[in-house]
Amino acid sequence: MQTQAMPIPVQHNTSQRRFECRVEGMLCVADYRLNDDVMHMTHTEVPPALGGRGIAAALVAAALEYARTAHLKVNPACSYVRLYMQRHPETQSLQA
Repeated sequence: MQTQAMPIPVQHNTSQRRFECRVEGMLCVADYRLNDDVMHMTHTEVPPALGGRGIAAALVAAALEYARTAHLKVNPACSYVRLYMQRHPETQSLQA
């Protein structure tokens, strides 16, 4: 019997310019900065104890969905975001 992973509740913290969630009390973030109509994804961080659970992917997916709905382009300055976008060709149209 296979258990399904719980969805990761990602919040958009506009004042801190990041997408974030708390898992087991630990903060996980995907930081960005806006410049005109480009979202520069600068940093993604998940504590090592939480690695391998898809948390970084959930943060980046939420950020990219926000960019899509806000009609922003994305500069994947963070290496994880760059790799995520390479692995998900449907996000290529967002790349600045």
